[in-house]
Amino acid sequence: MAGHSKFKNIMHRKGAQDKKRAKLFSRLIREISVSAKLGSPDPDSNPRLRTAINNALSSNMTRESIDKAIKKQTSTDDKDLIEEIIYEGFGPNGVAIIVETMTDNKNRSAAEVRSTFSKYNGNLGVSGCVKHNFKKVGIISYSKSITSFEDFFDYCVSLDVDDVTENENDFILETNLDSFNIILQKLENKFSIPKFSEIEWKPLNFINVSDEESAKVLIELLEKLEDLDDVQSVSSNFNINDSLMEKII
Repeated sequence: MAGHSKFKNIMHRKGAQDKKRAKLFSRLIREISVSAKLGSPDPDSNPRLRTAINNALSSNMTRESIDKAIKKQTSTDDKDLIEEIIYEGFGPNGVAIIVETMTDNKNRSAAEVRSTFSKYNGNLGVSGCVKHNFKKVGIISYSKSITSFEDFFDYCVSLDVDDVTENENDFILETNLDSFNIILQKLENKFSIPKFSEIEWKPLNFINVSDEESAKVLIELLEKLEDLDDVQSVSSNFNINDSLMEKII
């Protein structure tokens, strides 16, 4: 199993879904708030905000909560402002890790991220130390109930997407960053709101982790980073074979 968004599959398989749901809602609220603050509060003219709202609705967040998050960040004073900070570092075996945060206290956020890296045999690096191992891509997912894979694939090909795959429950497509918003809008018009859509850090190369102890510590590090209150996403370029992954989770 490789890093990138695949880490989310691990978190899902490990359970604790009530806790993860609460964390998900917190992340969605922060993304909506920051998107509204950085751009227009009107989702029709702010693609990032529209995507954040769609993801919140797909996760069964109420319109009232969404509107409240938008209103708070467009009418708040400076003490409530949330800012985006990206941390980069290395885990066991030199695995590259990118941690995206949204925080109202960057000193707290930095201290928590640094402490977590240190506790699990990792090192927090300087800005730019691992980003060259990744590229940003758009990921859009739809439930397989919307249509057949053949029809979905054919339509996506007409949009010139980079890749289309399917798993047990979903169709997943990948786009380049420049065309993400245009493709997302066309898909919404064709199939309605997707199950989720987001910008992710996709690894350009992978680090194989074959030692059981290193693999276990690495997954623990990624989990603990994910659990930090200010963390929005964690991306990495590890590769652990399926049999070893089954043993450690």
